[in-house]
Amino acid sequence: MREITLGQAIREALAEEMRRDPRVLILGEDVAEAGTAFKVLSGLVEEFGPERVIDTPISEAGFTGIGVGLAMTGMRPVIDIMFGDFLTLAMDQIVNQAAKVHYMSGGKLKVPLVVRTTLGATRRSAAQHSQSLHAWFSHVPGLKVVLPSTPYDAKGLLKTAIRDDNPVLFFEDKMMYQLKGPVPEGEYTIPFGVADIKREGSDLTIVATSSMVQVALAAAEELEQLGLSAEVIDPRTTSPLDRQTLIESARKTGRVIVVDEGYQSYGVTAEIAAVINEGAFYYLDAPVKRLGALDVPVPFSPVLEDLTVPTPAAVVELAKALCGRV
Repeated sequence: MREITLGQAIREALAEEMRRDPRVLILGEDVAEAGTAFKVLSGLVEEFGPERVIDTPISEAGFTGIGVGLAMTGMRPVIDIMFGDFLTLAMDQIVNQAAKVHYMSGGKLKVPLVVRTTLGATRRSAAQHSQSLHAWFSHVPGLKVVLPSTPYDAKGLLKTAIRDDNPVLFFEDKMMYQLKGPVPEGEYTIPFGVADIKREGSDLTIVATSSMVQVALAAAEELEQLGLSAEVIDPRTTSPLDRQTLIESARKTGRVIVVDEGYQSYGVTAEIAAVINEGAFYYLDAPVKRLGALDVPVPFSPVLEDLTVPTPAAVVELAKALCGRV
């Protein structure tokens, strides 16, 4: 099977869906001529034209609101928010409008809207361009939240998102666009709410999201050298969340670590830990442990920034303690 980057997988998914369905279009800052700040969309405007790949003014509230209106009236817009931090500028449009229109219209209106954006630190982009805010939107009924960790998942999940009749927040880690992985050339989609067991194990479970899946896999390799077998599970979507797969793995291994790059307090790690505690309590040999980003604004200093994000070494140390290997 061929290998392509995560960025190429995103571009392929968009191009294929735009060819398949003329209602799909892209709006955002620098999406056309520049191909976005990360060059993920390069070449799309040449194929589909500026009527379907639309450069917008610097107004997230404005073009996200336009996207909501387009979706309500029959189009399938993909809104590009350059940095996830800028979602704060479109919270009303996403949380109060897109998420609630179907419910408040008694099911008469749909909002097939995809909001593509980024998360992740360690790019030296400072506190206003480095946050991972996916937990916010996972908290809102009516929104679906997707966190791909591989090129294969990115393509399949994005195609599913575009075809969904509900608003979807699609978070891509900006540090992973050059990550390569196998992606089939044929048509495929990945259903929401179905976790993926990236690696099977028997001694402990590591549940990880987005780029933290790669961190967990690296930690699992190191743990194997220490005689510990770690199972790595990627939920892929936090809303809907595949609770059953998480619970079954916890029941099998008896020990669980949850790793996420969002702030640890009131975040994804807490929700997943609660799900496992409720569903596998009597099977656990130790409390569920959590690793999230430090509860501080992301520093610009490289040395300090690196300390805020979970690393393979941190996962290994926590796993050793959890399994009584210290």
